[in-house]
Amino acid sequence: MEMRFHKEMNIPVGHVVLKGVLTIPVNAKAIVLFSHGSGSSRLSKRNQQVARYLQGKNFGTLLFDLLTEEEDQYSFNRFDINLLTKRLAGATEWLERLPAAKNCRIGYFGASSGAASALKAAAVLSCIDAVVSRGGRPDLAMDILSKVDAPTLLIVGSLDIEVLQMNQEAFKKLPGKKELEIVTGAGHLFEEPGKMEIVCELAAEWFEKFLVPVHVF
Repeated sequence: MEMRFHKEMNIPVGHVVLKGVLTIPVNAKAIVLFSHGSGSSRLSKRNQQVARYLQGKNFGTLLFDLLTEEEDQYSFNRFDINLLTKRLAGATEWLERLPAAKNCRIGYFGASSGAASALKAAAVLSCIDAVVSRGGRPDLAMDILSKVDAPTLLIVGSLDIEVLQMNQEAFKKLPGKKELEIVTGAGHLFEEPGKMEIVCELAAEWFEKFLVPVHVF
């Protein structure tokens, strides 16, 4: 697929600069930002797989590190949801100002603990039009879930029992359009054959439904 923009980026957020890769297909009308789980980064193979699939569906993607290399050396930073939320919100605001992203709608794809920061950021940013959580920990954002207006899809593996229960409880608190998809035979990381492909399809369908502009004639 032909791209109108594909570049490694330095993203200034507060007093730090975060590394990322922004890819925008020629006719993309929306961009999905990825909020990674603890210990993961823009190099996450699973998130890269989802990003490639979304690009094939004409969505732009921004894969970026929520922590600097120095910050990532301390495990407590990986679970500082408030810090990660600020970084995600800051990167979103940076993207909105970028000429290459002009007129593009914005969605979030959050994985594991990164889903909590995606939901928290979506609760405070009116520009977020859709959220997808893969094996997410929405329980870490339980205090603010009632303020998430963006249509939200929770994807959980049927074998990920504890996280599934957390998602079921969080699902009750989400006020707007929402769905909980349980992928049969999948564990927390969706490493089983064919399971990440299902995640890709579900995410793309959700974003196509809520991020692609509706033309009125």
